[in-house]
Formats: sequence, structure tokens, C-alpha cells
Amino acid sequence: MSDQNTGLFALLIMLVMILIRVPIAISMLITGVAGNVYIQGVEASLVQFQLLSWEIATNFILIALPLFIWMGQLGYSSGIGKDLYNCFHKWFGHRPGGLAVSSVVSTASFGAITGSSVATVMTMGKMLMPEMRRYRYANSLASGSLASAGVLAILIPPSVPLVFYGVWTESSIGDLFIAGVIPGLLLTLMFSVFIWGYCHFKPSLGPPGEKYPFQEKLASLLNLLPALCVMILVLGSIYGGIATTSEAAAVGVAGMLLVALAKKRLNRRVLRESIGESSKLSSNIFLLLLGGGIFSRFLVQTDLTEIWIQSISGLGLSPYWVIAALVLMYLLLGAIIDTFGMIILTLPFVFPLITSMGIDRVWFGIFIVLMIEVSLITPPIGLNVIVMKQVVPDVPLLDIYKGTFPFVLLCLFMVFLLVIFPEIALWLPSKIH
Repeated sequence: MSDQNTGLFALLIMLVMILIRVPIAISMLITGVAGNVYIQGVEASLVQFQLLSWEIATNFILIALPLFIWMGQLGYSSGIGKDLYNCFHKWFGHRPGGLAVSSVVSTASFGAITGSSVATVMTMGKMLMPEMRRYRYANSLASGSLASAGVLAILIPPSVPLVFYGVWTESSIGDLFIAGVIPGLLLTLMFSVFIWGYCHFKPSLGPPGEKYPFQEKLASLLNLLPALCVMILVLGSIYGGIATTSEAAAVGVAGMLLVALAKKRLNRRVLRESIGESSKLSSNIFLLLLGGGIFSRFLVQTDLTEIWIQSISGLGLSPYWVIAALVLMYLLLGAIIDTFGMIILTLPFVFPLITSMGIDRVWFGIFIVLMIEVSLITPPIGLNVIVMKQVVPDVPLLDIYKGTFPFVLLCLFMVFLLVIFPEIALWLPSKIH
């Protein structure tokens, strides 16, 4: 069997394993190791496995992953989400759809601390759904806006998927973080304007809430300080040249510990649970990196990636058509595969292709995260929707999906804008350097 046929056969076996629910990391690891043994022999494959394992385990940048995850878990436990909502509710809650807008803005802000979409939806959903029900908001708007707002957590820095992408592609994590700021803020604005407009024409969907005196609004701004200080500590230390990304992650953890301590919410249980959850997720991510690395090196041996690039290039397609095809591919993959699995499964094929076409790797990182956002709120899986269903078990799943549909369209429109105007993502990093 030729090397190319070996690669195709291994790819087919890997896809079958994924379809029968073998974890993606394990599927890639098994097929990658088996394929390398077939082509190179046992001894060379064992050496390669040991070297790659050591390279991943000793990669200084990878220290940032568990630290950012731990920072998010501490934010989850310290009650920052409630403080953020209390502030934005006082400023926006008196308008039609104001509670939903407050939920979107506070969820986006809280996501900037956690970097995790699922944790954000779970935390904010439990806290805000009873409030919106008290004001008789439509279940579809309330649950749909909360599930959709959670996707902003993985675009606005610090973002765990962007760290994951940056490590795998050897891209600047600092540039990826700053590139996500403008798209994240624009998408937050688009979500908010849509809700306001929708509820303005149909006030029964999101009735206005209570109006607060201006002095009370000003006083509520103090609730923004903890989240704002942690964000400034993390991003400021990176772009001020004071700390590397990994060191900035440690600074962020220290900041969240101080916030939790100041709020008297730091105890043994919080530490145990936050460290436990962070360790679990970090272990899964490290295994994905190992499996993806082994499988990618196997593909290099088969020349399958090179053939793939030459085949696409031979079609003479413009980068716009390639991106359009990738949008469709990620929409389909997002229906059946989780966030990190979707990244690591596609990058061995897609990343060499986009770099060969001259597409900026930082821009592409933002593009992938936007497509992940869409997959989190579309059927049949829609992880954020599934989490929201756990928060409000009495709301039919179809109603939540109906509520997320307009936000899916807004996310896709943001992708369109990013393709037409790549400066949306690339302008800010160019000004930092």
C-alpha cells in the first residue's frame, strides 16, 4: 500500500472511531501512532512519540492554558457575574428588552474573565433567567439571548480556544487576544441593537424593567472594577512588555484570588473545586494536543497534506471561495463535534492550505473562533443550548433554538464582515507593534 493510500485508510479509520464515540484525542492518537509504526517502524515511531510528548509537556507557553482556565473557574466562584449584571441592569434595564441587553453585556464581560462559554452560560443562566421571568420575558428571547451571549466568552480575551489555536499553530497569543477585541465588541453591540429593535416593535417579548436614579447608576459602576482590573492586569502586562502570555495568566490568577478574597468568597471548597475542574479540562486539552500532533506528523509522512494543498490550488479558487467552503465545513462539523475537537481535527489539513494562500494566521484564528461560536448555538448539538436546557428544563429545546436563530445569523454576518474587511481583526494588532 502506498503512503498516500495508508494516509487515506488511517483517516477513514479515525473518522469511524469518532462516529462510534471514541474521544477525538484517542482516535487521533491511535491512528497516528499506528500509521507511523506502519511507515517508519516501531523504534522510530517510539522516539517520535517520546520527543513530541516531551515537547508538549515542557512548552512554556502551554502553562498559560491551565492558568487561564483556573482564572475562569475562580471568576465563576467569586460572584463577579452578579456584580456585572447589577451594574448593567441599572443602566439598560428600563428600556424594552433592557434585561436581555443587560444579560448580553454582562455575559460578554463575565466571559472576558472566564474564557469559557459553557461556564458563562451556566453561571449567568441560573442567575438571570429567574429575573427575566419575573418581568415576564418570552422564554425564547430570554433563554436564546443568554445561550447566544455565552459565545462571546470565547472571542473576547483572554480566550482558551485562542490559546489552544495559538499553541498549535505557533501564532502569537498576544496578537490573537488583541485581534479578538474589536470583533467581540462589535458582535456584542450587534446582539444588543437587535434585542432593542426587536423588543421595540414587540414590547410584549421583553417589557421594560425598573428605572434607577442617576446617582445609583453611577455608584453601580464600582461593580465593574474587579473585572476591569483583572482584564487590565492580564492584557496590560502582555502589551506593556512586562510579562509573557504565561506570566500574564499567572498574574490573572493572582488577581482573581485577591478579588475572591476581598469578597470573602475564597475558601477551601472554592479552591478544591476550581483546581479540580481546571485540572480536568487542562488534561483533556493536553491530550488533544498530543493526539493532534502525532496525527499531523503522520500526515506529513504520507504527503497527504501536500497533495490536498496542490489539489485545491490546482482548482484556481480565490481565497473567498475557499473561506466560503470552510464556513460550510465548520457549520457541518460543529453539529457533531465539540469545540477543541473541531479545531484539532481540521487544522492539520486546513492550516497549511490557508498559509499557502497567504491568509493571515491571526485573522484565521479569529475566523475559526467565530465559526465555533456558531456551532455552540446551532442544532443538533449546540452545547450552549444543551447547557441552557439544563438551567431551564421546563422550556422546550425547540424554543431555545428559535431564540438563538437570529444570533446565529448575526454571527454569520460578522464572519462576512471579517472576510470583506479583515482589518476588523488585524488593525488593532498592527497598532500595538
